[in-house]
Amino acid sequence: MKSWTKSLHHLYSHKKALPDSQKQSEDAPPPILNAALAINLSQVKAIFGNSTDLVTGELSLDTEGTFKIGYVYLEQLANRTYIQSIMDTLFKRVSTVMAELNNPIVEPFAYVKNSLTSSGEIKTVTDFHFLCDCLLAGETMILIDGYELGISVNTAGADKRSIEESSTQSVVRGPRDGFTETLGTNIALIRKRIKSPELWVETMNIGRVTQTTVALMYIHGIVNMKIVDEVRIRLSRIDIDGILESGNIEELIQDETLTLFPTIYNSERPDVISSGLLEGRVAILVDGTPFVLEAPALFVQFFQSSEDYYQRAEFATLIRILRYICFFISLMGPSLYIAITTFHQELLPSSLLFNLAAQREGIPFPAFVEAILMEVTFEILREAGVRLPKTVGQAVSIVGALVIGQAAVDAGLVSPAMVIVVAITAIANFVIPAFNMGISIRIMRFILMIFAATFGLFGITVGLIGMVQHLCSLRSFGVPYMAPMAPFVLIDQKDTILRLPQWSLFSRPRFISKKIGLEKVLPQRRNRRTTREGGTEA
Repeated sequence: MKSWTKSLHHLYSHKKALPDSQKQSEDAPPPILNAALAINLSQVKAIFGNSTDLVTGELSLDTEGTFKIGYVYLEQLANRTYIQSIMDTLFKRVSTVMAELNNPIVEPFAYVKNSLTSSGEIKTVTDFHFLCDCLLAGETMILIDGYELGISVNTAGADKRSIEESSTQSVVRGPRDGFTETLGTNIALIRKRIKSPELWVETMNIGRVTQTTVALMYIHGIVNMKIVDEVRIRLSRIDIDGILESGNIEELIQDETLTLFPTIYNSERPDVISSGLLEGRVAILVDGTPFVLEAPALFVQFFQSSEDYYQRAEFATLIRILRYICFFISLMGPSLYIAITTFHQELLPSSLLFNLAAQREGIPFPAFVEAILMEVTFEILREAGVRLPKTVGQAVSIVGALVIGQAAVDAGLVSPAMVIVVAITAIANFVIPAFNMGISIRIMRFILMIFAATFGLFGITVGLIGMVQHLCSLRSFGVPYMAPMAPFVLIDQKDTILRLPQWSLFSRPRFISKKIGLEKVLPQRRNRRTTREGGTEA
């Protein structure tokens, strides 16, 4: 409401500064509804610029035409079946209205409002700003001639996608439902799992033009309220024209922007967000996207899958260890190959060294250039497979990788060993459950390749030390990013690399749910973000 008022005020207050050709009206429309129905309808049309999807009309509830009502709705947001039901309800009571209008005690506005009570949620509207908010929410406005009041009836019924399985976070065992682009549906999916009155929801509109609805969800009594207050403050400071996806908000509220690693978790699965809420995290839901944000986020969280808690502890632990092994393979595979073949051949057995030397005989490029060529080629194939139509994307990716790889070996541009290293590295990257963490690893891989080509294993060591130091310096809403490994918390190791049986998971993460320790950290982070966002003008 406040944002819409500010937007209209901004629009009308600057009309006199526009050229004469751009002026539509010298006088701003009145903020309060008029008693004349025709004036109210014309003002609504003027505000929406006579848009073709704005439907307006007048009806008379008596034969003399003295009792007129008007209706206004946006065609693509409102459900016509609901609207027709509302009109039928009014017409069915025409005879009753005509009989009681002769009685001076009967008040037409109250009568119409009471008649619509059974049609759903209704609101009384007194000004154009609230009227526009209701229309943009898919509601239908009923205006009565002779009254400076309107009635808003909830008729929202725009087309929405049905609940389907998540395509980005698939599991073998677990729930099959996933979030949709409808905010109300997403909130219902979480409430279906957490049937507690302590699950609180706060909503706000962000975006001067889009007025996107954003919901904040947390479990009162479990969450650290200092984190909730910090999330609320950062969201309220966002001042841009539009929010089209949760990624827009993620960039504006994260603690650090100069980092390759994600500090806010996102998921398309309701069970993942529900488990995070039970641990004391805060969920941020954005209308129009199936990806829900979750904060604070820890580094180890990006290597966990919801399926870990639906399988036996032994199997889940094995899979987690495999993910961390694949993390190091994806991060350092090509760089280790470059360092060893270029600077440290003595580390290889003689037979393997002779085989590699024979393979590289006739290769015109050094190992670093060879690795860069293959990595860039694979990145192109991966991106092309994502953008191509689904019917041909997978076939093009597989055939392209096989044909190009074999052709490059036959042409003498790369060695077979390099093709194997790049292929294993790429496959290992797909084992990481979180897509945004996989992208960070891919970028860090190129950085380590440069260090390896320059200084060998010493360069890789320096690069890893710098990466670990950077990770330990990161925080997510005041919580150390590398917790519970740095700082080390023994009691939280039960669900980090290992996943102990369910009966031993008796406590929440210490740094997520603890009630003290963030008083000094959060204001510092907030001030840093204030300086960065102070002049945001989209």
